[in-house]
Amino acid sequence: MIKQLDNSNIKEVMDIWLKTNIAAHSFIPKQYWIKNYSIVKDEYIPISETFIYEEDNIIKGFISMIDDYFIGALFVSEKYQRQGIGRRLLNYCKSIYSRLKLCVYVENKKAVKFYKNCGFVIEKEQANEDSGYMEYVMVWIK
Repeated sequence: MIKQLDNSNIKEVMDIWLKTNIAAHSFIPKQYWIKNYSIVKDEYIPISETFIYEEDNIIKGFISMIDDYFIGALFVSEKYQRQGIGRRLLNYCKSIYSRLKLCVYVENKKAVKFYKNCGFVIEKEQANEDSGYMEYVMVWIK
């Protein structure tokens, strides 16, 4: 079931964010994600509209939307990946918003392939202003 994030679930969502970022981005030092944990939790999550995917009282993934079009985060807990949860979260947002935009690291080839398979196209390539690593800006339009 997809529903809006409740403040009581922020720790679970942030645990998914941290563990999945470390696993998916082996090319970025683990310390980078640990250092940014509080910024995401205290600054980005509060300004985002975040939807969780919950099943059997377990949060298996989430998506955070900023400014009604930008996907600031889409993460599925590692043990629940490849079950269609990320696609369901994306499709949920596609049903609400007429365009979506996101940034994904070029080296995160699995994520790039996933977004392409979900109808996103690469708009441009740029250096991430915070980490310095190259990323794609990808868009989807209804």
